[in-house]
Amino acid sequence: MQKSDGMNYAPEGKSEPVVKEGEFNFAAMALDHGHIYGMCNGLTEAGATLKWVYDPDHEKVKNFCNAFPQVKVAASEDEILNDPSIKLVAGAAIPSRRCELGLKVMDHGKHYFTDKTPFTTLEQLETAKKKTEETGLIWAVYYSERLHVESAVFAGQLIEQDAIGEVVQVQGAGPHRISVDSRPDWFFKKEMYGGILCDIGSHQIEQFLYYAGAKDAKVVHSKVGNYKHEEYPELEDFGDASLIADNGATNYFRVDWLTPDGLRTWGDGRTLILGTDGYIELRKYIDIARDEQGDHLYLVNHDGEKHFSLSGQVGFPYFGELILDCINGTENAMEQSHTFKAAELCLIAQRDAIQINKNNQNVYRSIAD
Repeated sequence: MQKSDGMNYAPEGKSEPVVKEGEFNFAAMALDHGHIYGMCNGLTEAGATLKWVYDPDHEKVKNFCNAFPQVKVAASEDEILNDPSIKLVAGAAIPSRRCELGLKVMDHGKHYFTDKTPFTTLEQLETAKKKTEETGLIWAVYYSERLHVESAVFAGQLIEQDAIGEVVQVQGAGPHRISVDSRPDWFFKKEMYGGILCDIGSHQIEQFLYYAGAKDAKVVHSKVGNYKHEEYPELEDFGDASLIADNGATNYFRVDWLTPDGLRTWGDGRTLILGTDGYIELRKYIDIARDEQGDHLYLVNHDGEKHFSLSGQVGFPYFGELILDCINGTENAMEQSHTFKAAELCLIAQRDAIQINKNNQNVYRSIAD
């Protein structure tokens, strides 16, 4: 598993099939982001059968087939979309094109599983909402920093068990290594990637809503800036935001593309969850200067202090639940309203963000005044 570059980070878990071979066929399309590998790992480990792959870039298809040798290469999108045995299409298109692909997939009667962020505009979101209402199909999103991290899964289980009482605040840090030389051109074009709060900020907002048990929230404040990469003027390498949920829980998160080369993984992702009776800290991908293994969870409550090392211990139930939701018409993996609310809030945070950089004295003066 690639650990130095977040774009190609593809967690592998235990095989926990919920269906038999051939009972739930799916296909992969639009291989623009390496998250497609993690998405397909999760589905196949849950028993789904990866039947087809298609992308116009033959090199991407070749690499994908090396990872999934059982897959067949489709000659076109239509070969997949017109195959009645395909129940779901997984795609990691360029962010600005993810909505377009989802609409096409649903028009052919199939569920859609897209990489985050699912949308780059609020207009796209509204179109997707209408399409799911029209078709009754699932528009699933790979919010991997909660769904594909065992410590994050376990944190949710602890909260359900009332280990820390009522959640009061969630703080998140989502630093990433930029790995400039490995990034495609679209990564540096804001219209195509959507902005840092829209993109990697979507993870943070989704997990806040989930851990807090919130149905909605307001973006109180947000900022974005480019501190280090002036040669890419449309890139935002820093962003942060504060939110208040409908149940009174609060959130602050920070995301950036400033991970130094000396870190042994692509980002030191952290989450702090404060409750009325305790708190949880997640060290998702590494415990710096101590343990290269990730998935550490620290719990402090009235019973004392506990440390859990969770790598390989919890699994990733989302993928099996998603498969069964597609089959049964349920929403156990993630409610559609939750999926779309996380997307909406990250788009609002991005739209309303103050633009800053290290030399932007005018912004400081206008706020101070």
